[in-house]
Amino acid sequence: MSGKRGNGEGSIYPYKNGHAAYVWVTKPDGKRARKYVYGKTREEVHDKWIKLHAEAKQGPVATRHRTLATFLTYWLASIVKPNLAPLTYVSYEGSVRLYIAPHLGAKRLDKLTVRDVREWLTKLAGICQCCAQGKDAKRAPSRQRCCAVGECCEAYPSRRVIQAARDALRAALTHAVAEEEIGKNVASLVKVPKPRRRRIKPWSVVEAGKFLADGVARDDRLFAAWVLVLCLGLRRGEVLGLTWESVGFDAGELYVDHQIQRAGRQILHRETKTEESDDVLPLPALCLKALRMHRAQQQGDRKAAGQQWQDTRGLIFTTKYGTPIEPGNLTRMFALRTRRAGLRVIPLRNTRHTCSSLLVALGVHPKVAQRILRHSQIAMTMEVYAEASEEEVREAVRKLSEAMGGG
Repeated sequence: MSGKRGNGEGSIYPYKNGHAAYVWVTKPDGKRARKYVYGKTREEVHDKWIKLHAEAKQGPVATRHRTLATFLTYWLASIVKPNLAPLTYVSYEGSVRLYIAPHLGAKRLDKLTVRDVREWLTKLAGICQCCAQGKDAKRAPSRQRCCAVGECCEAYPSRRVIQAARDALRAALTHAVAEEEIGKNVASLVKVPKPRRRRIKPWSVVEAGKFLADGVARDDRLFAAWVLVLCLGLRRGEVLGLTWESVGFDAGELYVDHQIQRAGRQILHRETKTEESDDVLPLPALCLKALRMHRAQQQGDRKAAGQQWQDTRGLIFTTKYGTPIEPGNLTRMFALRTRRAGLRVIPLRNTRHTCSSLLVALGVHPKVAQRILRHSQIAMTMEVYAEASEEEVREAVRKLSEAMGGG
């Protein structure tokens, strides 16, 4: 009985210590090929055979499953790089290269389980990345001080890094599900602890005013940038991405639609992250005056640099030679100016919270604050209870400017 074929099962046959079967299927490349299934009993193979027949009728069926590493390489090159932001590609590529592929890359895509992902994340949390990536070994022998000399520095990945690695794997498997290479996304079923965010108290109106006053007294060449950051809540990349075409001196307006980003080894001048981030903001007197002073300063830099000056699309904030300012350098310069002014140091990104707090402290309407900060949802600012007019937006920014000593 075990070697006899059942009615209509012409392709089921004995194989080694069990049975096997095949079905002619159409592969994703359009070619026809046999796909095999195996099992210990005829009944087990018959069920798989029936299921495979159903899959073959629905559409293309892959006859060979890729390893996770092979699929991730395809996903990064064909899906992420041409369709997503450069910074997203850099983030995903780093997670794949450093954390996913070395541990899970050899596994078959269709055989990856929830347990595999959970054990990988648990193991990853206890692996020193200085050892794993050979960071200390790459240094000159005289500078080696930890892993390369047998003293592990215990540079374990943070919760944020582990979450980013899991998110990258989840995004890749989501695409694998969409392409019908796997039936479910096992990475989405594994939870990771959320990284705790340190709450930093934003500057008060007095502290922000003191910072700007110190910048004026020292003739800070980036004074206009600090004014825009504190008065309008502009992000680091948005300030650096502004061009002179974005400024309407006569109308007293600023159009925000571009940003400067560091993506790997490139500095990119590209559109802002979302359409909600683009907006025309009113410029108070303090901002207009600071920008006029900065324009005169830049013209002086251009003359002093001579042929060494590089015109980079009319950027407002540049180095002395006209090149874009490195985003990381702006962060460091802000911290330096803060210590020089005798103030407690807060991250540059927290100036948006400072601006928000200042607007609230000044009694600015929540809807107006949402417009100035360009939040996509009012819940990110506070509860909606009124509409904001253009005049109210201008008045709110004017009040903020006066509180900082720029009336």
